[in-house]
Amino acid sequence: MMVSTFLPQGMRIHGGTDRHGAAQHDFSTNSNACGPCPAALQAVWRADASAYPDASYTALRGQLADFHGVDTARIVLAASASEFIFRITALAAQTAGVASAASAAGGGGGVWLPPHSYGDYAQAASAHRLTRAGEPGQAQLLWACEPSSPLGAAQAGLAAVADARQENAMVVLDRAYEPLRLGGALSLTQAQLQTVWQLWTPNKALGLTGVRAAYAVAPVGAGEAVFQLDQLSASWPVGAHGVALLQAWLDPGVQTWLADSLVTLRGWKARQIALCEALGWDCLRSDANFFCARPALPEGLSLQQALDQLRVQGIKLRDTASFGLPGHVRVSVQPPAAQDALHNAWQLSIKAHQ
Repeated sequence: MMVSTFLPQGMRIHGGTDRHGAAQHDFSTNSNACGPCPAALQAVWRADASAYPDASYTALRGQLADFHGVDTARIVLAASASEFIFRITALAAQTAGVASAASAAGGGGGVWLPPHSYGDYAQAASAHRLTRAGEPGQAQLLWACEPSSPLGAAQAGLAAVADARQENAMVVLDRAYEPLRLGGALSLTQAQLQTVWQLWTPNKALGLTGVRAAYAVAPVGAGEAVFQLDQLSASWPVGAHGVALLQAWLDPGVQTWLADSLVTLRGWKARQIALCEALGWDCLRSDANFFCARPALPEGLSLQQALDQLRVQGIKLRDTASFGLPGHVRVSVQPPAAQDALHNAWQLSIKAHQ
């Protein structure tokens, strides 16, 4: 039996609404601050919740396949990105178990993670008692994300990771923030993309994160894995509102709205970085609608204390310690009014501490 080498179990840490409710100025999630997209929101409102969706999602899968220019058989629907993360990890655990049973030496499975990554990758691996591989070539399942989280930057050595995997290993590229890319370019070629799983979650780009729906584009030749993932899925993983969201995502008018929002976000991002740097924060380079920063803290004031004080004032930032990046916060790009509120609240907190 494989033993988990991940962090001990505990409360899952996420941005967004918490036990205090929704923050007035929420910098802790990476949802598109220009949203919600009006057309997508209307589509969700119009969804018919009185009837089941087609259990096979025939029309939706075909529409998604056309959008990406792939065969319909390569589309895998999911209740959310997190649901897909746990489901494909379950498949990797099954595959690793079969490989271990067939191997005289045992082993042969595990999960490889980037140095800083979304916590559900590790959480899912821990739940399925998979080891954390030290090298890409030792893993049955490899995770990648670009633009990455929490950094919002290119993932170092992504192409090498994809090329270094062992035979039959699965590489999953989380593309949650590709639609919100404000600079840079993907590290993989189109040919390399056809060899990895691509996980898409349009709700962030459309500013509708409360609607849970996602999908993956399977690699070429992964028909057996697609079948196994379907067998591992509950019936109707995506409800009527999720179907409406994904179909709206494909609409040319919605894509135009998204492209226009990126122009706005670029301007807001430049202003927000300048404001944070004026506070003495060290802002790290980012290609997405969010970035990481190390706040300048006076002696005796911890980062957690500072974040708690901001939260009382209706402002929430994301501590990146759970991503393996202590001493920093992840800050999503927000409108100027929210930026000014952050600036004023931070100065007030620092002044109160002095």
